[in-house]
Amino acid sequence: MDDEVFRALADPSRRQLLDSLNQRDGQTLGELCAGLRMARQSVSKHLAVLEGANLVTAVRRGREKLHHLNAEPINAIADRWISRYDRRRVQLLADLKTALEQEPVSDQDFVYTTYIRTTPERLWQALTDPAFTQQYWGLQHDTDWKVGSRIDWVMGDVTMSGPGQEVLEYDPYRRLAYTWHHITPEFAKAVELGDEVAARAGAEPLSRVSFELEVEDEQVKLTVVHTGFEPGSTIRSMVQNGWPRLLSDLKSLTEGTASI
Repeated sequence: MDDEVFRALADPSRRQLLDSLNQRDGQTLGELCAGLRMARQSVSKHLAVLEGANLVTAVRRGREKLHHLNAEPINAIADRWISRYDRRRVQLLADLKTALEQEPVSDQDFVYTTYIRTTPERLWQALTDPAFTQQYWGLQHDTDWKVGSRIDWVMGDVTMSGPGQEVLEYDPYRRLAYTWHHITPEFAKAVELGDEVAARAGAEPLSRVSFELEVEDEQVKLTVVHTGFEPGSTIRSMVQNGWPRLLSDLKSLTEGTASI
């Protein structure tokens, strides 16, 4: 996968597309063409290469197809290469101001795609089984996983519950969705949120997260979409940094051989 990422980044036009998505995530093909003054056919070809390298994730929203910058491959390269060598020797990455190194500049959906060498059954268990979620997430979901059922988030002695917290979709081994939890005073204290940040986050409406699983060869493509944020959302800035770490831990757990 590293070779595909480096090949994709070697073209300046593709780096332009990534820069554009880094500035404003979730653009349509037409918006990307207009913003970069590139022919539609050229943009389509470049996007296909970027999607093939997992640097861009496309999500359909009604009749529109929205393109999102995906930081996971860059995160993997950083872990493998940049941590070993001088950053100045990796000039290829200079034009890509990755989401991992930038403050979020958009109130668009958060989209993240990763490939995990596991089975959909094991990955599904890791997403829904409390014994699994406790290992990499440090919390459990208390629910019967029926659509419309209440879902409480339990983190040690703290339980996050409230109106609207419910299971939205439950299609085993394919798709899971639920509402993100209320920011309760107990939760804010447990994670040491400042009073001002906790007040802003607690005043926001519930957001929604979905997990889509697709089998590709001997891997499972996992796409996480976190949506429903207000402009300037405090929670959006929090999950921007939290999701990559969480999904990295999920990947490590499910690709391991240890059983629960």
